[in-house]
Amino acid sequence: MDHYFILLFLGFLAAVIGVSLPGLLNMTAVKVAQERGKKASILYITGALSVIFIQTYVAIFFAKLIDSSPFITEILHEIGLVIFGSLTIYFLGFAKRKKKEENTEVKRLKNPYVYGALLALINVFSIPYYVFLSVTLASYAYPIFEWIYTIIFSIGVVIGSGLMFYAYISIFRKVANENAFLLRNINYVIGSITGIICLITLYKLLR
Repeated sequence: MDHYFILLFLGFLAAVIGVSLPGLLNMTAVKVAQERGKKASILYITGALSVIFIQTYVAIFFAKLIDSSPFITEILHEIGLVIFGSLTIYFLGFAKRKKKEENTEVKRLKNPYVYGALLALINVFSIPYYVFLSVTLASYAYPIFEWIYTIIFSIGVVIGSGLMFYAYISIFRKVANENAFLLRNINYVIGSITGIICLITLYKLLR
């Protein structure tokens, strides 16, 4: 029984650490909240969390194979490099558009849930993170590879991620009341983040 609570907490803690830094999903959550309101941001977060749960479960499955096939991690890095490179070009390109065009970008989205799910789906950078973490926990004799514990850990990740998304929206809502500069240039922020991730991924591939 102790392992249930420990793995739930470790999943929660891992997500809080992983989502605490500005990233594509949490910064876009801020953007959706500012441009579409609270209801749309909740739908966006729910969509993202649905995929995050599946990604965590899949990452733990990959962790079972990682010792015999490190090639999988390299493939994930290559896929991530292409995806985040494209996103960097996309967001920095849209950041140059007029403010009116930027403000209608998110408003044109009819289904924030689908938008959150799609962004989480292409955000494969988190998978190697949970693969590494799962292998580490297994080395300390935590039964994370058993399906029930995999689910418990994934639930913890979802709870931690949801909390951090909410924290980002709350913090930036206060910032918006004092200084709207960051929110007016949020595409630059997101584009810079994905650009940094590209550089990190490229470094890992060339190392």
